[in-house]
Amino acid sequence: MKRYIPRIIDDTLKNKLEYMGAVVIEGPKWCGKSTTAKQFSNSILELQDPDKKIQYDNISDTKPSLFLEGDKPRLFDEWQMYPVIWDSIRTDIDHTGLKGQYILTGSAKPKKNNIMHTGTGRFAKLLMRPMSLYESGDSDGKVSLKDIIQGKEISAISNLELEDIIKVMIRGGWPETLNIDGNNKYEVAKDYVKSLINEDVESVDGVERDKIKMDAILKSISRNISTATNKSTIIDDVVNIFSKEISRPTVDDYLSTLEKLFVLEYVPATNLNLRSSIQLRTSSKIELVDPSIAVASLGLKKADLINDLNFTGFIFENLCYRDLKIYAESIGAELFYYRDNKDFEIDFILRTENGKWGAIEIKLGARQIDEAAENLKKFRTKVNIEKSGEPAFLLVLTGASLSYVRDDGVYVVSIGNLKN
Repeated sequence: MKRYIPRIIDDTLKNKLEYMGAVVIEGPKWCGKSTTAKQFSNSILELQDPDKKIQYDNISDTKPSLFLEGDKPRLFDEWQMYPVIWDSIRTDIDHTGLKGQYILTGSAKPKKNNIMHTGTGRFAKLLMRPMSLYESGDSDGKVSLKDIIQGKEISAISNLELEDIIKVMIRGGWPETLNIDGNNKYEVAKDYVKSLINEDVESVDGVERDKIKMDAILKSISRNISTATNKSTIIDDVVNIFSKEISRPTVDDYLSTLEKLFVLEYVPATNLNLRSSIQLRTSSKIELVDPSIAVASLGLKKADLINDLNFTGFIFENLCYRDLKIYAESIGAELFYYRDNKDFEIDFILRTENGKWGAIEIKLGARQIDEAAENLKKFRTKVNIEKSGEPAFLLVLTGASLSYVRDDGVYVVSIGNLKN
């Protein structure tokens, strides 16, 4: 039996089961949702089991409450296959008032018209991503994001070198890769992308989509990863690079599909108060849920990433985004980004529930740290401190090995040291 690898989301799930009737864990396929949910469940319905499809179809059509019979907490794996389960659980929770009764996992968002009622007050939702470097054991966790927010001193040395970082970007945070020896671990992301294009984009809602166009759109997103890419850029890429005509509504539908499958995410622009009347760019920045998707989609190898460190820096930013989202959400914080109409940009702005905020620049190499620190300090002068308060921290998150606090107060942290 495989050893369970603890996930950062475990504590959040345990806590929500104590005060909510049901918890829904959403996220991309293969990220470990079912494995985690099973650690907290006493009975399981694997709704994708083909041997039981006829039985489940009959229950869904005749008496959905039969799905709920079993020891609690009861797990419904891939619950979106039978959306009627949602309303059955909601009704049961209304009648019993009991907490921690049900866990639902889903790799795709169901159609809204398949659910009669909202889950307000009955369901809590959690978004699970592939593993962060701390969860996979690639980060030693000697530097805590929470400590940085609190302004504490830090000092650490990471064992990760550039080649190691490139390897974990190719491998991705897919839990199964930790059980695979040799170079085969780097094949998992390739298989994920193939499954995504050839199967998942249709199974999400039963609509058949052009696989070549979907592949082209995913490649375009990957080429423009970690930038405020607009849809016109994606259309131009598909037409000019991949020689496929595509309409704006088709792009909208395909992007929406990737979002429903929890593959594509948008980082919203910040609304921090500024001193001047500089106009902000409000378009969201596109990120993928894991950097290995971009690498696999473009068919890149280790040598490609080493030979083009400028582009590799954008994929590294995607890696840092994944880890920062996992760490930030575990402590109740959110991520944004800043860019004005003069193209002055800050990669990420973190804001906590109690209003503390910090600015983060992502740099792959040590030579870029001074430039990033100056950018952060320049941004600090643009913020209306009376309205937004002093930044709790300014941080350069890097692929270099040292983590420390500079003389000017800017944190420099290796991604190989960071945890929540």
